[in-house]
Amino acid sequence: MSADYAVHGEIAVITLNNPPVNGLGLATRQAFMQGLNKAMADDAVKAVVVTGAGKAFSGGADIKEFGSPKAIQEPHLLNLISAIENASKPVVAAIHTVAMGGGLELALGCHYRIAAPSTDVALPEVKLGLIPGAGGTQRLPRVLGVEPALNMIVSGEPIKSDMLAMLPGQKLFDQMATSASSLMEEAMAFAQSVVGTSPLPRVRDLPCKHPNADAFFKFSTNMVNGMTKGKYPAPLKCIEAVQNATKMKFDDGMAAEREIFTNLMWTPECRALRHLFVAQRATSKIADVPADTPVRNIQSVAVIGAGTMGGGISMNFLNAGIPVKMLEMKQEALDKGLAIIDKNYQAQVKKGKLKEDKFQQRMSLLSTTLNYEDLKDADLVIEAVFEELGVKEQVFKKLDEVMKPGAILASNTSTLDVNAIAHFTQRPQDVVGLHFFSPANVMKLLEVVRGAATGKDVMATVMGVAKKIKKTAVVSGVCDGFIGNRMIEQYSRQAGFLIEEGCTPQQVDRAVEKFGFAMGPFRMGDLAGNDIGWAIRKRRYVEKPELKYSKTADLLCEQGRFGQKVGKGWYDYLPGKRDAIPNKDVEDMIAKHRATLGITPRKISDDEIVQRLVFSLVNEAAFILEEGIAARASDIDMVYITGYGFPIYRGGPMMYADQFGLFNVVQAMHRFAQNPHDDAQFWQPAPLLARLVAEGKTFN
Repeated sequence: MSADYAVHGEIAVITLNNPPVNGLGLATRQAFMQGLNKAMADDAVKAVVVTGAGKAFSGGADIKEFGSPKAIQEPHLLNLISAIENASKPVVAAIHTVAMGGGLELALGCHYRIAAPSTDVALPEVKLGLIPGAGGTQRLPRVLGVEPALNMIVSGEPIKSDMLAMLPGQKLFDQMATSASSLMEEAMAFAQSVVGTSPLPRVRDLPCKHPNADAFFKFSTNMVNGMTKGKYPAPLKCIEAVQNATKMKFDDGMAAEREIFTNLMWTPECRALRHLFVAQRATSKIADVPADTPVRNIQSVAVIGAGTMGGGISMNFLNAGIPVKMLEMKQEALDKGLAIIDKNYQAQVKKGKLKEDKFQQRMSLLSTTLNYEDLKDADLVIEAVFEELGVKEQVFKKLDEVMKPGAILASNTSTLDVNAIAHFTQRPQDVVGLHFFSPANVMKLLEVVRGAATGKDVMATVMGVAKKIKKTAVVSGVCDGFIGNRMIEQYSRQAGFLIEEGCTPQQVDRAVEKFGFAMGPFRMGDLAGNDIGWAIRKRRYVEKPELKYSKTADLLCEQGRFGQKVGKGWYDYLPGKRDAIPNKDVEDMIAKHRATLGITPRKISDDEIVQRLVFSLVNEAAFILEEGIAARASDIDMVYITGYGFPIYRGGPMMYADQFGLFNVVQAMHRFAQNPHDDAQFWQPAPLLARLVAEGKTFN
């Protein structure tokens, strides 16, 4: 059973009980319906209270049933709500902690609602590329008013029950409970007070009007169009559905809502967003590390290096209330690092995103030192020093000497061998890679690199820490570049070939940004620093002389055009601005180099640009999966969504490839292999990709 039934005097209590958020899965729906029918058939029962066990009223649909027949098997949510509305006895929803999606729609079907303070209330379906599908677009405007309801539905963001209760004329809550602990007592008393009420109030019977409906909905449509730029269909459909509530009879509005919901379910955007919803939750699952694995207690953190990365890493822990001690070799480096952290926080205070007392509280958790001995009691130490194995060796040998037993030793390396780093110590089981992405205090992605000897308890601990500092942690095995940077190298190689063959940097960037990337490869290179890629290529020329590279980026770096930090890279930059200004000398340099290679420039379509760049990611990712570097294709999608600006509405490179059709991907790769200026060997499909095509399967 996923719902409990009990009777207290004249009041039956039905408690949703499907941890962790009382998702409305099939078993829960069946048990709920049985309880409701039992209450209606019992003459001794005069009213019903509906609530949720644990830390939620209900979070809505059960994600374990997404896309399965169970999701629509009767009794579905519409059946439950209809049964409640037509019940002969009062049904009171006792709402607490979380009431979202189908959970809120269930409550809206009840005759009365009483809410605990600070309950998070939302209809978040738009974040999955959908609209509410069980009457949310028709009932919420009737109890809140059209404008606040539409704002909630289009944004999908939760609002506290206390705020909603203050809206003038709201009918969402009939009563606010004094406290969460007294909710059930007050709900049962309220239920007793409405026994015998006839007719019972139904949200569906309330009017739904707006005094300037046409103007309001036109304004809302223009606003949403401006924000989504046509990339997301669901927000506009939310507006359409709420507008229907003001123009149609209730049952007609419900039918239209269901039709919109069903049609959206099959859009590529909805499939992508639902995929990412499930993918994000899957990243925390490590096959051989059970959920009950003991974890180490992380009460304090040390960070080696006070540069941009070290400072950003430190801010994550300060934001979470965890003390940080930052180490540098020279006082001036420490002072500079502290000033950057202070400046970042001051900017948040100025924008109203951080209160002054919170800023002071966070800075009070930060201390500095020039002495490794002062780090000895930290539970977790993260090095963020220069990306060179010899430098890492010095740091980890010193940490091995001074850190207490059981401390976790983490490297922020973006490409280097974590196993080699671990063996600079006598405790390889305590060593792990924690690859933060720049700027570390902003970017959501954290690659957790598991060494051959990394302890399971270390993995369980750092995954928990990642959650605490609000990062999306994705586990990677050890290889050069891990998941994200190993793939981006192939993407960058293709970008280089494209400009040799006839593109300009701005044409490539424009095509990729039109596809939906936050930034094209050349703007990204300027932001990250072109000298970083140059250093990696120099290493590649020695380690993998068989690999083909465009030398254009090397020529750029030889001119000192390292990117935004020096005001010039593939583009020019004005002081204090990030606008990329095309440079004629760079274009001339590219043309001259092209001529020395004997290449006649050709016209290259945006489609070819996008496919070569994206499918290079996909093919390399297929190798990564086959080698076990990534556990699942959806993990790779999360890496690219949260760390590399891949368009969310396309679901990541692997999901995009699935929707494009893996057969079609391979056919395109065969075409690219015929290009004399490309790397024909690379465009041979990875064994996993070839196998999936042969078997008619997909990555996800």
